[in-house]
Amino acid sequence: MIQAGSRAYWRATLALCLGSFMIFSNLYVTQPLLPMLAADFQVSPLSASYSFTVSTLTLGLSLLVYGPLSDVLGRRGIMLVTMAGVIVTTLALSQTSSYEMLLGLRAVQGFFLGGLPAIAVAYMGDEFDKEALMTAVGLYIGANTLGGIGGRLIGGFAGESLGWANTFLVIAGVSLVVWLSFASLLPRSRNFQARPFHLRTMLGNMLDHLRNPVLLTAYLIGGFNFFIFINQYSYITFVLGDAPYSLSPRFLGMLFLTYLTGTLGSALAGRAARRFPQPLCMAFGIVVLMLGSLCTLLPSLWAIILGFFINSFGFFFAHSTNSSWVSRNAQHAKASASSLYLVFYYTGASTGGIYLHPFWEWRGWTGVIIGSLVVLVGTLSAALYLHRKTRVAGEVTNAVVC
Repeated sequence: MIQAGSRAYWRATLALCLGSFMIFSNLYVTQPLLPMLAADFQVSPLSASYSFTVSTLTLGLSLLVYGPLSDVLGRRGIMLVTMAGVIVTTLALSQTSSYEMLLGLRAVQGFFLGGLPAIAVAYMGDEFDKEALMTAVGLYIGANTLGGIGGRLIGGFAGESLGWANTFLVIAGVSLVVWLSFASLLPRSRNFQARPFHLRTMLGNMLDHLRNPVLLTAYLIGGFNFFIFINQYSYITFVLGDAPYSLSPRFLGMLFLTYLTGTLGSALAGRAARRFPQPLCMAFGIVVLMLGSLCTLLPSLWAIILGFFINSFGFFFAHSTNSSWVSRNAQHAKASASSLYLVFYYTGASTGGIYLHPFWEWRGWTGVIIGSLVVLVGTLSAALYLHRKTRVAGEVTNAVVC
């Protein structure tokens, strides 16, 4: 097993972090390009937004495929092939001539984008020892945040100076360099044990995970945390774009730089999990997210920005711990377990805005925070439930041993 601090640990962790940066920069690159796409293709803002949401949708669906498939075929090869597919579709996007074709290619790209997120944590679960796993997952998820920030910044700056088509060429070039580095750095699997492919077995594994109260609770915590966190960003843009703040779209986009504290939170989560029970680490992250949300109620631009810095730290601290928890507690078919976690995660992202909308209509941003706290109290309670359940299980085990 790969041990923390070893040469193999740093090679594997760096490779997976680079891969994560590539995946999420490709996913989010169209967000700052939406006004440009709407103008060039003469579509509505809502239709332009489909260039982002269609990729998120197919990425989420693909997770149900890649996780079980990697339990049969292995992890490393699927990650390499799907990352290559991302590069090919990104190059094709730079040559598209119709909006329908662009949406189709983004849908295909989204399916390829799911390969690495579905498998990376399972790869680490196979190859890393317990201590290395907890720290590596934190660094890997931190790279997710950097990819999201990097994709938006590349899209904004390259799009403004080069146009949206050439922006895809730029991101394809960056992705090619990352793919070559990934292939060179990532060690071949040494502890992977293939399972024969049986559809019934695959579905049975997923049902087993969903019937496991420990895993299901973790899925719900991750899904509902993201349900709130990512959709708060959507509603705050309406607040900051209106009086008295009246921020321009460029500065609204830079609000995502608050993700940088998420990188720190993800990295620190692994260290914290080595000293404290992981469910308590999840609970800590949720409490921080609640405090940051309350901070945004202060009538000051700097207080709002500070609140989102706090939110990002808390959310990614909890998310990193949650991902590691799922991999450690899945008794079999670890990739399937990790994939299901991400399905809940992305489903939460796509539905949270619907839940928060009545609160927005009722009391504006204050209503959004009230609605957020209702859900976060639920996820905090779920994390404390996990702590109680695992503590009782540990006491029973110790009693049997004695």
